[in-house]
Amino acid sequence: MRLPDQPVTALGSSQPSASRSRSAGASLDVAHWCVSQGWPVHPLAPGRKSPVGNCRDCRMEPHQPTACRCLSAGRWCHSFHAATLDRNRVRQWWGARPDLGVAVSCGPARLLVIDIDAHSAPVPERNRILPGIPIAPHVDLTGLADGFHSLAVLAALRGRPSPADDSSTLRVRTPSGGLHVWYRAEGPHRWQSSVGSSPRRALAWQVDVRAHGSYIVAPGTTTRHGTYTLLGDTREPAVLPSWLAQELDRTGHLPASSTRAAAPVPSRARQAVASARGPQHGRHTLATVLAPVRACALTPEGAGFSDILNRAAYTLGGLIAAGRLAQPEAEQALRETALSARPGQERRIEQIVRSGLTAGLKRPLHDSGRHS
Repeated sequence: MRLPDQPVTALGSSQPSASRSRSAGASLDVAHWCVSQGWPVHPLAPGRKSPVGNCRDCRMEPHQPTACRCLSAGRWCHSFHAATLDRNRVRQWWGARPDLGVAVSCGPARLLVIDIDAHSAPVPERNRILPGIPIAPHVDLTGLADGFHSLAVLAALRGRPSPADDSSTLRVRTPSGGLHVWYRAEGPHRWQSSVGSSPRRALAWQVDVRAHGSYIVAPGTTTRHGTYTLLGDTREPAVLPSWLAQELDRTGHLPASSTRAAAPVPSRARQAVASARGPQHGRHTLATVLAPVRACALTPEGAGFSDILNRAAYTLGGLIAAGRLAQPEAEQALRETALSARPGQERRIEQIVRSGLTAGLKRPLHDSGRHS
């Protein structure tokens, strides 16, 4: 199914400098087209690629999205959790606020988007360019500068063309010079998102994966930095290539097997507590560290989130180094709390957490009081 005539004009524009009024007027058409594809949509803040902030009530009393009365009332709180296929709600949202951008919730849309970045940044250690694939010291990496290069190296190793060059699927150029490559995630798999070069889950350096639990900016949306512009003539996502699915499986983008024993599984935070020196002590310690991060959900912007998260990561690193908390579970508890406070900011959160933990692990934090 091709885009209807009006959205083709709006989405196909290659002029990032187009007037805000024309771009804003296209938002309703873009949202309707996404819905026609079966992709749930939710609003982005004007001129930004981040979701519209929660209402005052949701900020004052943090709660799980599933328990939020705003969603059932047709309001857009809680980021991609508010994504909808309801055309009446779409008209209500973007009809009243045509300046809002459009995002697609990847999980319910059964989409997996390869997000290729072209940031100017130092090349990481060789074992983090292609996680799980060692690059020998004699291999010349001169010229490797961004996600386009690292993904091309992975594809070449597998004897496949790079997804960046896959003209059979929907591709969207980003204002920063990156590229979104859209695929259909068919089958029973529930693919997980990731940030490029993450020590936990990653496909390649400067290559993010947008899938379950994240969203992607819809083509045609304009931010203060420019427009997300369609590349080529293809307007439909192709099925995720099998070789790429195998790489995503290899790099940890599938959840743990559902065939495990059906016994209740404690939350990651509880696992971290259970691994600490005494459950009550560990529960209190972890809750104390995470509390300031969790409180940032009350204020969508201007809460000093980066500094708060960095301090929490540093503290957790010290507790882990002292043997007072188990590292994998404590790290995951911190990431989940941070993502709950700032949905859709995986890259920023991952960078802050990694930096803070690395520093904290060098400074063990032992109890200053008496222990029995």
